[in-house]
Formats: sequence, structure tokens, C-alpha cells
Amino acid sequence: MSDNYTKPIYYARETNLMYRVYAWMCYALILSAVTAYYVASSPAIIKLIFQDHSFIIPIVLLLIQLGIVIAINGFIQKMSFSSAVILFSLFALSMGVTLSVVFLEFTMASIFSTFLVASGMFGAMAIYGYVTKADLTSMGSFLFMALIGLVIGGFVNMFLHSEKFNFVLSAIGVLVFTLFTAYDVQKIKRMTQDMLEDKETMAKVTIIGALTLYLDFVNLFLYLLQFMGRRRED
Repeated sequence: MSDNYTKPIYYARETNLMYRVYAWMCYALILSAVTAYYVASSPAIIKLIFQDHSFIIPIVLLLIQLGIVIAINGFIQKMSFSSAVILFSLFALSMGVTLSVVFLEFTMASIFSTFLVASGMFGAMAIYGYVTKADLTSMGSFLFMALIGLVIGGFVNMFLHSEKFNFVLSAIGVLVFTLFTAYDVQKIKRMTQDMLEDKETMAKVTIIGALTLYLDFVNLFLYLLQFMGRRRED
């Protein structure tokens, strides 16, 4: 069969799989947003999670989220697609509970406007990562080290409570996750190119890709919110 015939089919499959990655990512974002809004709208739930037991429940949620990320990335080959979907959904739900504080601290108008800006930036970098001929692999180690720095800086600022330091961290965070978006999209695209013929594996890869891009978007949104968000006065 000629290349002129097979190439259009190949690219159609690749594009379809990338659409599935974005569809799963959007599903997780919607699930998290609905959960966050519901939790923020319930004083009883907010009191239970963030007041009555101090940091116990938030820490448990964080451990659950880390556990799910490790499980999906490390054991995806050994689990069924349905199990991966269940874990992915649980992750989005738990993140929604954690992100409910956003609705408590910031006005709806600023949350919405920040979401639009984050969506535009994410979309632009996702397109760049997909269509660029440049090899972005070399950015991986730099971005990973920058991510470690952000985590350490955020931990240190928990004790410093410095607004200037938080501003610097937020600026770096926006840059890092903007670049991460392009890097991860290209990485996911290459993963799909290697596995187009294995439908079961590819279905699982769409979940991994969606989880990766979900985290990129959420972190980009949260760091942007430090600049654009207007805090509630009450």
C-alpha cells in the first residue's frame, strides 16, 4: 500500500487520539470545577475539611493525589482501562475538594477571567508543542529542576510569608508551566506515534496524557491567579 494512502490514515488516527487526550482533560477539569464549587458552597463541608481537623484532611487528600499519580504513571500497563478511568476520576474529585479554597478566597469574576487567560495561554502553547518541528526534549531536565525549585520555594515561603517572594515564585511558575505545556504535548504526540496500532495501550496513554496536561493547566491557572485574582473582602 502506498505511502500517499497510509500517511493520511496515520495522521487521522494520531489527531483522533490527541483529541481524546484533550477530551479526558476537559472531563477532569469540569469534574474538579463542579466539585470545588459544590464544596465551597457548603459551610458544613468546608468546616469539616479545613477547620475541625486542622490540616489532617488536606494532607490526606494530598497523599491520595500523589498516590494516584504514581499509580497511573507507574502501573498503567498492569491495570485495565476502566481502572485507570476510575483512578483518574477520583483524582479529579479529590483535586476539586482541594481547589474549593479558590472559590472561598477569590471573587468569581477574577476566577473566570483568570481561567480565560490560562485557557488562551495553554491553548497557544499546546498548538505550538503539537506543530513545532523543534525538539523540545532538551527542556525536560531544566523544567524538572525548576519544578523542584518551585516546590522548595513554596515550602520555604510557608514560614517566610513574603509577598515579594510569592510574586517571584508565581512569575516563575507561570513561565515553567507555560513551557511544560508545549513540552508535554510534544511528548504525548510522540508517545501516540509509537503506539498507534495498540488500541488498549493507546486508550491508557490518553489517560496519562490527560492527567499530565490537567496538572499543567491547573498549575498555570493557580499561579496566574496570584497575579490576576481579586480576593474576597468578606
